[in-house]
Amino acid sequence: MKSTEIVQRISNGEDSFTQFKENVTRSDSLASEFVAFSNAKGGLIIIGVDDEGIIQGLDSKDISRINQLISNVANENVTPPVYPLSEIHQIQGNKLLVIHIPEGLNKPYATKSGMYYTKSGADKRKVSQDELKRMFASSGNLYADEELNRNTSLSDFDEKEFFRFFKNKKSNDFKETGLKLEPVLNNLNLYSEGHLTLSGTLFFAFNPQQFYPVFNIQAVYIKGKRGASSTFEDKKYFEGNIYKLYEQAMMFFKASLKNIQRKNTFNTPGELEIPVPALEEAVVNALIHRDYYIRSSIKLFIFDDCVEVRSPGKLPNSLTVEKIKQGLSIARNPVMHSIAPFVLSYSGFGSGIERMVDSCGENVNFINDQEKDEFRVVFKRPD
Repeated sequence: MKSTEIVQRISNGEDSFTQFKENVTRSDSLASEFVAFSNAKGGLIIIGVDDEGIIQGLDSKDISRINQLISNVANENVTPPVYPLSEIHQIQGNKLLVIHIPEGLNKPYATKSGMYYTKSGADKRKVSQDELKRMFASSGNLYADEELNRNTSLSDFDEKEFFRFFKNKKSNDFKETGLKLEPVLNNLNLYSEGHLTLSGTLFFAFNPQQFYPVFNIQAVYIKGKRGASSTFEDKKYFEGNIYKLYEQAMMFFKASLKNIQRKNTFNTPGELEIPVPALEEAVVNALIHRDYYIRSSIKLFIFDDCVEVRSPGKLPNSLTVEKIKQGLSIARNPVMHSIAPFVLSYSGFGSGIERMVDSCGENVNFINDQEKDEFRVVFKRPD
């Protein structure tokens, strides 16, 4: 990094990516800064500058001592270890030590004492429990769909729905197998310790919204173009298990969108203006791949110019829109991913986005909204 850039950062003051330290002597203090930057987007610690941005400088002994402290803290006081880089800059006749902390690839990071921090403006703050769960989920160390809901029991379980799934999966009747229900549910990660998991509840509970009120679908038909009107023609709330949510969503689209006669012959049946398989894929993906650590509903919007399917949570890990278009997928909810092919119109092979693009071409767009923490599929409606 050039010294002119360091001078510019100092003149701009502290922010979420820049922290000033006049000197550093305590390992626990430095560890908390490493953790906060690693759990956020990374940043710089500029040592030799006070809180007001006045350059005080360091002597050679300080620099040697701090460099050794950096190495010890990064390896022994942060879990998992981090890999900061340091460099010395001579500015206004004073030596400064600049520590570069990259954004962590193995979030969440914690101090030796088990404290989790992240950046909040120019300061740091403790990570909330919900944020912590989501960080563990992003790292692949925790899955929301495997978590137990201790308010549930087997009395909330709809055996009829499960038997239908079992027959689709195994091609025979569960009652004729002689298997006991509880061990089978346990092996499928749908039930454990006398309680249903999130997957077991959402797929097979009589009333999933009794336990997860916001895990529903909100659908609205707004008169006018996107962003130009607030008057709605129709507004619905869908509840039920995953299969029922899917069915209701598709009924909403089929009832609200137009049928177009694509051939000139009078007797040719009309086709929905947006290909049904593409809509099915968008709804199923929202149900199966959404972030269930975000307490929010899936939202369907119909405008005069477009249709949107919005699901909570941006794409997980290193996925991008371009990668999913090429067929790359990561199962955010692996249990739901394994159940869905036998309950919904879902292959589970990661080819759905490609098929959507094939059927819709430039009339479908995918938006991975980092700021709003949601993923949107936008279909352009025919003029």
